[in-house]
Amino acid sequence: MFTSQTSSFQDSIDVEERDDFDSEEISGYNQKVQLNCYYAIYLYQGTRSEATAENVSWNQRRADSTSSQEDFSLTLVDSSLPMEAEPELRTYISRRLSKGALLGGMGNIATVELSIPEQAVGCYCCLLEQERSPEQPDADGNGYVICFLGGSEKGLNLYRLELDKYVQGLQSSLQTPELQNLETELRPYLSLWYEESVMHIYRVVQLVQSNISFLLHAALSHSHVEVSNSDERTKADVSRFIKAASLQGLSQQDTTAASLCKAMSEDAHSDLMIDCSESPPALTNTTSNRFCDDWSQAFVNAAERGNPFLLRQILENFKLKAIQDMNSLKRFVRQAEMSHYALFRCCQFLQGCGNADVLLQNARSEHSDLPEACRIISVLEEFLREQAQA
Repeated sequence: MFTSQTSSFQDSIDVEERDDFDSEEISGYNQKVQLNCYYAIYLYQGTRSEATAENVSWNQRRADSTSSQEDFSLTLVDSSLPMEAEPELRTYISRRLSKGALLGGMGNIATVELSIPEQAVGCYCCLLEQERSPEQPDADGNGYVICFLGGSEKGLNLYRLELDKYVQGLQSSLQTPELQNLETELRPYLSLWYEESVMHIYRVVQLVQSNISFLLHAALSHSHVEVSNSDERTKADVSRFIKAASLQGLSQQDTTAASLCKAMSEDAHSDLMIDCSESPPALTNTTSNRFCDDWSQAFVNAAERGNPFLLRQILENFKLKAIQDMNSLKRFVRQAEMSHYALFRCCQFLQGCGNADVLLQNARSEHSDLPEACRIISVLEEFLREQAQA
């Protein structure tokens, strides 16, 4: 049993050695070459909708950058793509729209081939539809199609939620008919999509290096993290990392995952403090365990290779392994209520997994209304204390 658990952990933590990730994600990162990223935004109009005089005038000026289908038109607003590549992207989007593959407010990620140095890149597309008036609820919808290009389809899929949220942040900037705020608001916002939606995990690992184990433990144990003497971006990055590393919301069906996020033992935990007034930052009230320490090296190695997509995959594997161990402990506790041998196996498992404090914290919270299970957990906690003292 112990051997199989160790092997499973090694399989999880060695994701960076897998061929599929090496060939698709790491290419271009070994020399820390900056990834080329692009964006494009298009005006989407149902051709049967009545256009305002301002829109008609604007569309006439942009006639050479418009693709028309039977029931909609697609007009370029702005793009960072090379001149020869943008029409290719517009054709691709028109094809997706005509097939109904772009749903309002939901991002779609695929691989596209364009006339750019990378040739094939991941492309995130999202249709933001404008609200229809109550007087004309059945009118053809207008809106904007936003595209982000860079990395690979597999890599962008790891950040789908972040990209969806980033696109939604454009809503307030897309209200004026001719987008007079293109230079002041829209273009700067679109240009930063990669830095803001993808690079935050990488920046946090670069900031704390091997001390990332303390942040991982804080996320699993639902401890608060306080960042001082830093800019707002760093504070936001750390907060987003903790949220991404926690198990909250990972599975609505998995009550174990939800309970681990909310689990707090009766013993008070001090907040993890990160003081950025010095470099590297000073961390106080730190707590970790062997499980988080082992995973921290995988994060540091991935950061050295400059690959944020690999970092996110490692983070997802870290969370998955925590869930698997949590479910194993639940099973052992149920078995230990009827078998002393199962109790022995449970002790072996907790010794081997390196995450006993977090798992037992969760187990005690989840089984608080089951006296027999609480008794088993108390026995396990006492055994581990004796082993630590020995």
